[in-house]
Amino acid sequence: MLFQWVTPPCSPSRGGDCFFNLSKKGYILATEEGVVIRVGGSSTAWVKCTKSAACESCSGKGLCNTMGGSDDNVEVEAINAVGAKVNDRVTISFETSSLLKASFLVYIIPVLFLILGVIIGNKIALIFHYDQSISAILVGFLFLFAAFFFVKIKGNKMSKKDQYRPKIIRILK
Repeated sequence: MLFQWVTPPCSPSRGGDCFFNLSKKGYILATEEGVVIRVGGSSTAWVKCTKSAACESCSGKGLCNTMGGSDDNVEVEAINAVGAKVNDRVTISFETSSLLKASFLVYIIPVLFLILGVIIGNKIALIFHYDQSISAILVGFLFLFAAFFFVKIKGNKMSKKDQYRPKIIRILK
């Protein structure tokens, strides 16, 4: 057997809440618990989650406040796969592979575009006998702004796909 199931130290049987679980497909899921505060039709629900210990080590924890969360709570729109109702306590999950793809898009793509722009700007300066520094800076920033537009367009397309949205996986009693 290639993988062996081991009870993690954070498992409920050991008195803790798991932040990562394995799904049926073998994907690692980031999970969180919360309470449904409103339901939008039969397919979506808004879940209010209390920030966990995992939030403290997150580099993006400041973004939660700017996106409508208070210091201790975050509201998340999730796919209501189990038919949860208002005031139900639920577990929501998000595939970490999707999280990594989205993080790559937001953090790495702009840097790559900037570097590519600087290199191209430097080459253009050599061909047309411009100042290399100014040309590299101007073309680099031009590519950086192009990256922001690319990220915005790609992010909007990704946000419409279910794999990039959190999903309610069970109702807790």
